[in-house]
Amino acid sequence: MSFTRTLRVVGGAVVAGALLFGTAPVASADQIRHDQWPLRSFGADDVWKVSTGKGVTVAVIDDPVDGSHPDLKGSVLPGKSFLPGGGTADRPDGKHEHGTAMASLIAGHGHGPGGSDGVKGLAPDAKILPVGIYLGNGNSAKKSYAEPLKYAVDHGAKVVNMSFEVYSETSPAEKAAVEYARKHDVLVVAASGNSGSSTPRLPSAVPGILAVGAVDIDLKVWKFSNYGPHIKLLAPGLHIRSAGVETPYRLANGTSDSTAYVSAAAALLRSKFPDLTAGQIANRLVKTAGLPDDMKGKKLPDPHYGYGFIRPSKALTANIPAGSENGPLPALKDGSSKASGSGKDAQQATESDKGMSTGVIIGIVGGVVGLLVVVLTVVLVVKKKNGRNGPPPGGPGGFGGPGGSGGFVPHPPNSGYQQQPSAPGAYPSSPPTQPPGR
Repeated sequence: MSFTRTLRVVGGAVVAGALLFGTAPVASADQIRHDQWPLRSFGADDVWKVSTGKGVTVAVIDDPVDGSHPDLKGSVLPGKSFLPGGGTADRPDGKHEHGTAMASLIAGHGHGPGGSDGVKGLAPDAKILPVGIYLGNGNSAKKSYAEPLKYAVDHGAKVVNMSFEVYSETSPAEKAAVEYARKHDVLVVAASGNSGSSTPRLPSAVPGILAVGAVDIDLKVWKFSNYGPHIKLLAPGLHIRSAGVETPYRLANGTSDSTAYVSAAAALLRSKFPDLTAGQIANRLVKTAGLPDDMKGKKLPDPHYGYGFIRPSKALTANIPAGSENGPLPALKDGSSKASGSGKDAQQATESDKGMSTGVIIGIVGGVVGLLVVVLTVVLVVKKKNGRNGPPPGGPGGFGGPGGSGGFVPHPPNSGYQQQPSAPGAYPSSPPTQPPGR
């Protein structure tokens, strides 16, 4: 079944997270995997022939992650808990399972023969760095993601998943942490939230963060997916089967889940294209995103659709220029480049964005001077010849030197974002003003 005929999302309640439908402890192993419709929609079996996310660490800033879950065992690093008492973040308290769910959508590997049982993530060979934080609605001092984000960057994460929202202004420390991640070539992905609101939610609306909304199996934006000019991408978020803690598996809706899938897709790309910057990874996701037919000709990013829904297979295989090192993300405030990992393509893209390099300018000036010398010499020779022999046969002629089509004509790379290929589906009606219950 093609991706354009299979896709579904929603949004829920765990701070930016998920509306829990219930768990299925008695469901068969085959049923658990069958419930993972996004994998079929993505054509995951073909995707994994190209990349499995190997060698990439994804930080999950969330509830602690259950590293002993059979579908995650061996894939979860110790991490750190910023909850009272500290410690590692790979041992949840038995009640809070949101982080475990997100980790399983990113890097779950299933269990049993061939990993055929249980939940499998979109990037099954990626590693999870759990970073435990407080996700409740009270005591906002414990919800700051500034220190957790910096920790994730300093401990090897190349992608950071933040499937939550906070109900306070972004602090200077948090803004600085996002800039810190950008400068260290880390892609930060955050959930837009689940209240069907146009009010920008944080941290997804912080400049430099890749904001994600949710779509359903019919490619319709979930009615509770928050929207606005900051939305960049969409991914499945409705009826999402994931790993649990109180019971082995759960079923939920939310932009949390769609964010986890975007983080997983980014991990696939970072594994396949290690020399691309975080912005260039985001660029591949944006340039290959899909849109419903009735979005043709719309200005992008659209407040509801962003640039469209992710298509991991195409993002991995399409021939796309690296482009600017920032991609669809804004330039850093101080104008500096990221700290590491741009590679040859990024260097070339950066030079293109800055305009012609000094070497090119010197070459052009030298070429112009040389051309003038040649023209002057020819003119003098012709004039001298004309003075001796009269006009040349065939009447007056033109000078066809090295100009014209053979001259230097700079063609800067296209920095705009082209219209994505279309896919069937309908644009959703305006989302309701009331969010769903937990």
